[in-house]
Order: sequence, then C-alpha cells, then structure tokens
Amino acid sequence: MANREELRRRVAACIDNHKEHLVAVGEGIFANPELGYKERETGQLIAEELEAMGLQVEKNLALTGCKATARGREGGPTVGVMGELDAVLCRDHPKAHRETGAAHACGHHIQLGVMLGVASGLVGSGVMKELTGGVSFLAVPAEEYVELGFRSQLRARGEIAFFGGKQEFLKKGHLDDIDIAISTHSSPDLDRHGKKAMIGPIAIGFVGKYVQYRGRPSHAGAAPEKGINALNAAMLGLSGIHAQRETFPDEERIRVHPIITKGGDLVNIVPEDVQLEAYVRGLSIDGIRDANSKVNRALQAGAMAVGAQVKITEIPGYMPVVNTPDLSVLFKENLLPFLQDSEIVEGGEFAGSTDFGDISQIMPTLLAVFGGVSGALHTKDFHLEDPELAYIIPAKAIAFTIIDLLLDGASKAQQITRDFQPKMSKEEYFKFQDEMSQEIQWQYE
Repeated sequence: MANREELRRRVAACIDNHKEHLVAVGEGIFANPELGYKERETGQLIAEELEAMGLQVEKNLALTGCKATARGREGGPTVGVMGELDAVLCRDHPKAHRETGAAHACGHHIQLGVMLGVASGLVGSGVMKELTGGVSFLAVPAEEYVELGFRSQLRARGEIAFFGGKQEFLKKGHLDDIDIAISTHSSPDLDRHGKKAMIGPIAIGFVGKYVQYRGRPSHAGAAPEKGINALNAAMLGLSGIHAQRETFPDEERIRVHPIITKGGDLVNIVPEDVQLEAYVRGLSIDGIRDANSKVNRALQAGAMAVGAQVKITEIPGYMPVVNTPDLSVLFKENLLPFLQDSEIVEGGEFAGSTDFGDISQIMPTLLAVFGGVSGALHTKDFHLEDPELAYIIPAKAIAFTIIDLLLDGASKAQQITRDFQPKMSKEEYFKFQDEMSQEIQWQYE
C-alpha cells in the first residue's frame, strides 16, 4: 500500500505530464464561448475528455451537463469536483462570439481545465484504487444568471425548473450521491494585492425580479391629464427603494440594483407599459428576505401614488455561500507546497453570487479562488496571465486534498460529513425556492 507522499507524487507527475493539454483545452473553450443551457459543444468536449480517461460519462444532464465518477474502494463517500460550462455576455471582449456576444470573461473555461486536471491526476496515476469512496467530475451548465427570457421559455416548456445549473442538478437528483463538493474560481483582484489564492470565502446570495407597471395611455401633449403614467410610477418605486437603503444593516451586505428595460413606447404617449429587472442581494437568507420585503413595498407604493398597476414576478436567485472550515484548513495544508503562506487569503468575501452557494447550504463545500488572470471579471479586458497558477496549482492542490479525504478508509471525509451542520435540508431548500417564486400584484381600486 502506497503512503500519502507517494500518492501525491504520482498525482503531481501525472498532472505535469498533461499540463499543456489541460491548458490547451481550457483556452480552446475560451475561444468558443456558449451561453447557459446552450453549451452543447463545450459539454460534448468535456464528456470526450473524461471518456478518453476511461470513465463512463452521463451526458445531457440539465440539457448540456455531464458527470463521470472514478471509483475507489467501496464504502466511502463521494467527492464532487465541479466546473461550469457557460460564458457570460460581454460583446466587446476580443474573444466574444460574433453572433451571441458570449465571452468567457468570468474564467469558467479555467474551472473546466482545473476539473480535468484533477481527473487526470487521480485517474491517470491509478491512485483511486488506494482510496475509499469515489470522485465525481461534474460539468454544470448555466451559472451566469443571464438571458432570463430564454430560460423562462425553457421553464415554461418544462425543460428546466431552475435558471441555475447547480440548482437544476439538485432538482434532478444528479447530486444525490455527492457528499462533499469542491469548486474553484478565478479572480484578478488577488494579484493586485500581492495574493495568489483565497480559501473558503463567503459570498452573497440574491433573488431576482421582473417588475411591470401598467398605466393608461393618452396623448402626452394634448391630454396628459387623461393618462396614468407608468414611468412615473416606476420612478417613484425606485425612489422608494433608495429611501430604504439606510435601513439595510451593514453586516448583511445588502445590494439592490434595478434597471429599466422598457420605459414606454413613444415620447408623445403617456407611458402605459414600463418594465424593470432587479436583484436583491444579501449575505444571509434572513437579510435577503427582509430587504426583499422592503423593496416590494416601495415598488407597490410607486403604483399606489399615481394609480397604476404593478406586477412583481420573483425568480429564485442564488443562495449565499457558506464555507466548511475543516475543508478550508485541509486545503490550505495542500496548497502550501506550491504557495507561500503570505500569498494565501483565508476567508474573505467573493463579491459576486454563484449557485455554488445553493450547494453550500446543503452539504460540505470548498470554494477556492485563484489568481493568474488579469482584467476585471465580466469585462473585455479579462484574460489569462499565468497558466501555472490558474490551472495547474489548483488541480494539484484539489487532488492532494481528495487523497487526504479518502485515504485511510476515508476517515477524514467521514469526519467532515458527520460534523457538518447544514443550513437547510434539501426539502427546506426547495420550500424556500418556492417562497421566492411568488407573483405580487397591486391595482388601484
């Protein structure tokens, strides 16, 4: 039986032998971006890569995702390593798709390369037969919360239940056999502060909403008094939201950011139909609930003030990310062979929201953020700078961590899953999502 150091050496050597290919696959995906629930080519590519390692792959999960599991000895838990298939909308990125505007300006292509690197190391080295349990490699669609109209159509046709891919994986049961989940993300902010990795950050969650104000049209010059101005209702609603901002507790990190997507039809007609989209973000479920209630109250007040109608359609967003400290400690131990302690941030905040937060509410999770990229996320300037830091070091550190979790009868993984206290059960999670799927209507009587 090989010892821990021998297993690590074999895994690292295998990843190093494939590093050029892993980076090439990731950068190939970078050059061919696809938006959420449309990642047919990317999903097929990842499936082929996993099949080339000798793994059996489940395909077309949640439309475009895939999953393969490497088995060790029987009787242990399964660790899931996740990568995200989709790009974001960024039409002015130099690698943006000419027709769709999709661009990998959030680093999901790097996640996929890291996931394949972990698979290459654990499977190609043959170390799985020394471990107890399994490791699943999951390529998940639709992390970016974009093209809501398209996803609404998918939901109306019964093709999806949720807008986020990991939410859909939960709903479809594709994560039922996963006991611990691991994922990574890229960040250009670390390099600017002399750091290279962040372990176990928290991140805010959100609920999304469509808002439609309905007024009464009239000639804006000849008879404005006969109309009901839906744009005025919307502006008053937005002003009401702004008046609430001082009531949001600092520790909840509440963020409310609406946009007007339709402001009327013609300049000489009193606006009859005005539409908005908005996110309400926060660091806890209770904080999101409280802020969301205040936002809805303000939006209804705008309609009440001018006698308009308002319909608020709430869409489940993503849950806040919570970390599992024992996993963070273990991961840091396995990162220190590659980075200095001073280069690692422990804890901290990840500014955006991710559907990995939904999983973190239910099972032990590890989210690690790495540098090696430049240019702000979701902008035309985002690009790879350091392939070793972005792709290879994360793959090795995750593979080393999995060895520690599943070695010695998977005692460490068993302890972590036994000690973990979920924020909510799977049933409670879906109940909360139903709560966040309401439609509110107000009409002047």
